Amino acid sequence: MELVSPAGNLPALRAAVAAGADAIYLGFRDQTNARAFPGLNFEGDELRMGLEHAHRHGRRVFLALNTYPDARRLPEWLAAVDRAAELGFDAIIAAEAAVLDHAARHHPRLPRHLSVQGSATSAPALRYAWERFGISRAVLPRVLSLQQVERLCAAAPVPIEVFGFGSLCIMVEGRCQLSSYVTGASPNRHGVCSPARFVEWREHDDGERSVRLNGVLVDRFAQDEPAGYPTVCKGRYQVLGEVFHALEEPTSLNTLALLPKLAAAGVVAIKIEGRQRGVAYVDAVVRTWREAIDRHRADPAGWAARPAWQAALAAQSEGRQTTLGPYHRAWH
Repeated sequence: MELVSPAGNLPALRAAVAAGADAIYLGFRDQTNARAFPGLNFEGDELRMGLEHAHRHGRRVFLALNTYPDARRLPEWLAAVDRAAELGFDAIIAAEAAVLDHAARHHPRLPRHLSVQGSATSAPALRYAWERFGISRAVLPRVLSLQQVERLCAAAPVPIEVFGFGSLCIMVEGRCQLSSYVTGASPNRHGVCSPARFVEWREHDDGERSVRLNGVLVDRFAQDEPAGYPTVCKGRYQVLGEVFHALEEPTSLNTLALLPKLAAAGVVAIKIEGRQRGVAYVDAVVRTWREAIDRHRADPAGWAARPAWQAALAAQSEGRQTTLGPYHRAWH
């Protein structure tokens, strides 16, 4: 089972390599990827150094090209595919049909992974992408139960990758339009849920801080309360006189306890979310999962999730709490 780590910058990539990731995924410094934050991602010498460092240590590097261009901007995405092939990436992770088609026709030797943004949740959807675009792997959306994952692993024509840890979204990946109602910018087309130019933090006399997104109050934090990056879905709002997380409470997916079942199902790769997170996050999460995967490989029958592992992951959780998400659903 392969361990796939995020990297938002060169120090994070190096941390992922040192911590034992088998593969690292990253993005160009533009809107072709779904973490297009200012100052994040790779360009120029940093990109070449990152690729060289990973390859020198025997690790693979995947390029996230997982946003959806409109017709006017499509050439930029196609050019990114060409760059990926030229630079020697080991695979691209894409969702848009035109991008996958261009890669299949012009760079057939460049492996193509269907992104989680492709929202493929059924065997026929995966078979279509395999037959039409020659995908060699698919990343499943984080909305499926464990039973559904098991069925897809058995029926899919390509190997399956699932998210094991990281920020959890209430939306089906690839279909979120929520923030566009506030900012006019969709994460699927512009690469970020809350573009920085729309985010405004305010300090108040009582020590509290508030954050607005394009003028809309999203949340308010006490003086010593941790504050995450503001998104519409994870804000607190007044509903019927009560202020609470009306849509979703900040939390992280953590499937470590399900590792034996995912392995038995035939999942080929565990993916860590978090290209927007720092070096400490990458180091802690990758090291924990590396040890867990290695111990399971050595002794599947005697494997159990260690409390120290869970504590290390809980410390890196968004909102300081974790969940199995849809994996634990009894109905499916």
